[in-house]
Amino acid sequence: MPSSEGKYAWTATVGEKGQIVIPKQARDIFGINPGDTVMLLGDVERGLAIPLKSSIAEYMRKVFEDKDDE
Repeated sequence: MPSSEGKYAWTATVGEKGQIVIPKQARDIFGINPGDTVMLLGDVERGLAIPLKSSIAEYMRKVFEDKDDE
């Protein structure tokens, strides 16, 4: 099945301690390195998202900057 440019899908297995390993290709593409912090965002209807903590921090910074401009 052809994929859209910039769109990816991977699988991961949850270990007995509840840990998952982010596939190397995903870590390389998204610049995830050992020691980085990721967040787990969940919605029972839509599933999980796992963004880098720095991505969320930048997004929140922009949200609050926009509020200050009003």
